[in-house]
Amino acid sequence: MASTRFSHHLHTPFSLLEACKSMDQLKQIHCRTLALGLAQTPVFHNKAISFCCLNKSGDMDHALKLFDRIPEPKTVFLWNTMIKGYSRIDCPKHGISMYLNMLRLNVKPDNYTFPFLFKGFHTNVGFSFGKELHCHVVKFGFCSNVFVQNALIHMYSLCGQMEIARRVFDISCKTNVITWNVVITGYNRIKRYDETSKLFDEMEKNGVVPSSVTLVSLLSACSKLRDLEVGKRVHKYIERCQIVCKLILENALMDMYAACGEMDVAVGIFDGMKTRDVISWTTIVSGFINKGDIDLARSYFDQMPERDYVSWTAMINGYIRVNCFKEALVLFRQMQASNIRPDEYTMVSILTACAHLGALQIGEWIKTYIDRNKVKNDVFVGNALIDMYFKCGSVAKARRVFSDMPRKDKFTWTAMIVGLAINGHGEEALGMFSEMLRASIKPDEITYIGVLCACSHAGMVHEGRKFFASMTTEHGVEPSVTHYGCMVDLLGRAGHLQEACEVIKNMPMKPNTIVWGALLGACRVHKDVGIAEMAAKQILELDPKNGAVYVLLCNIYASCKRWDSLHELRESMMHRGIKKTPGCSLIEMNGVVHEFVAGDRSHPRLNEIFLKLDNMTRDLKLAGYSPDTSEVFLDLGEEDKESTLYRHSEKLALAFRLISSEPGLYDREVVVRDRTRFHHFRLGSCSCKDYW
Repeated sequence: MASTRFSHHLHTPFSLLEACKSMDQLKQIHCRTLALGLAQTPVFHNKAISFCCLNKSGDMDHALKLFDRIPEPKTVFLWNTMIKGYSRIDCPKHGISMYLNMLRLNVKPDNYTFPFLFKGFHTNVGFSFGKELHCHVVKFGFCSNVFVQNALIHMYSLCGQMEIARRVFDISCKTNVITWNVVITGYNRIKRYDETSKLFDEMEKNGVVPSSVTLVSLLSACSKLRDLEVGKRVHKYIERCQIVCKLILENALMDMYAACGEMDVAVGIFDGMKTRDVISWTTIVSGFINKGDIDLARSYFDQMPERDYVSWTAMINGYIRVNCFKEALVLFRQMQASNIRPDEYTMVSILTACAHLGALQIGEWIKTYIDRNKVKNDVFVGNALIDMYFKCGSVAKARRVFSDMPRKDKFTWTAMIVGLAINGHGEEALGMFSEMLRASIKPDEITYIGVLCACSHAGMVHEGRKFFASMTTEHGVEPSVTHYGCMVDLLGRAGHLQEACEVIKNMPMKPNTIVWGALLGACRVHKDVGIAEMAAKQILELDPKNGAVYVLLCNIYASCKRWDSLHELRESMMHRGIKKTPGCSLIEMNGVVHEFVAGDRSHPRLNEIFLKLDNMTRDLKLAGYSPDTSEVFLDLGEEDKESTLYRHSEKLALAFRLISSEPGLYDREVVVRDRTRFHHFRLGSCSCKDYW
């Protein structure tokens, strides 16, 4: 404690107040002033209360005690200081109480009072107080004061009332660049970036010289709008006026060019920077990610002298964007090893990767990490958890997350509807949609995709027709090409192929490959060669290199015993160099995701896997199982056809699971994920009821 004490005999109490660093020191000085009989002097009051109110180590409770001991009348300076102190610690209601007491004692506000009061308002409650205080501004004649005008504009913009903020701005004197900056920042905050560009034009017409804050805000708007033309204008303005480019302005310029796809210019700015911070490096990394050059993005990321959670999350998101989900998880482990604490955005990204990989164990670990480390568990994290659990086939845990969420948005409900549908709970998915409507959550086009998918997966044709018709009439959602694709899939899979063709014929937009693909898939189920050939022709006109179409048509020819057509199509495939993309299956064991590709022999335990497959094949045949080889290509013997079926990627993955687990897996529920949905096998039956 000796180091915190002052040499009282060397300094007067007032000079000691100038050097005060803590509340302990202030209290020592107060004792000294009491001993000297100086505690009631205006100088001590002003300096002591200012320290308590404005210093980061100050204490507003102590400030109030000192303030209450001062006899009346108190100066407007002291009232303002107290009001400013309460705004500093985000207690605007205390500031208002102080202001009302000030008026009761007939102390008139000055041009500093209202800016200090307005500073603490940034919510709807603040808006109601702010509106009343605006009347006081008029009453006391401060309407034309530039500081008060700026405070009003800032208050209204923080409360989300940009229309009122703009009206105040429009009647202001508009000669102060800070006034322009306040309204520009307000528009950026509510993502009205187009208004920011218009204001820059007005500034030039009014002859107001923009500051670096103006230019950074404008470049940020150009970045969000991908407005290269205005961005270049700003850059030329900076060069023409010889504005010194500080780091924040250089970063804004680089971000604008990167967002507009001009990476050569962005890199040029980056290379010319005298100093760089983590934002500079992250901007370059994000720029290459946006352009799809993940390797170059990683190259710059690896060169970063310092990385924060934003740069790590940007790189993780980059891998997710290009479907490199395993790489995203590896990078997250490296982030953990670097002792960088992730935030809720990182968690959403990692949960997305787990969802795509079906990595339930890692997803569970992430859930535990969120709970233990008190990571902000907002609606976005909740939605990502629901999506992850459903895409890992864990329906009960997805339901639990949903029921525990204090706030749900339309994406939460949609995630539940889609998740239940793809896991074979079509009726429950539609029940969830009814609950959503009862909760007064308005569905959008994404919600209706989930609803129609639920109908399709459950074979609920009548319900699907009804929902499709009610989209526009009840909720004003115009069907998109995706909704039409869902209807084609629903009708086609249920065997209503002609009706599906009519839907396509009457679409108000041109059908895409997904719509025709849904029809082609239905033809495979119902063995309709004529419609299949028509659908395949339409797809190949849109996408001539679509190898999946050739393979699917080959399977249809094989199942219908159209051998001549099959031979002809296969020769065409060979002539065009089209090959079937091998199937790929992923399975997680002990937190590690293993990938299996049909025909691939690279797995280190391949011999054990094949041995297990042979044992499984023998057991299945003894149980009376006979594989369907009708769709395997003709030029294989029957035994080879069976072998081909048993070497599919999903069977390799399942065999690996069996040799890696304790005995008894045959008796458990097994969840298998195909291209469109999950199949839950239990006690000899599947959740899809053999519909898919």
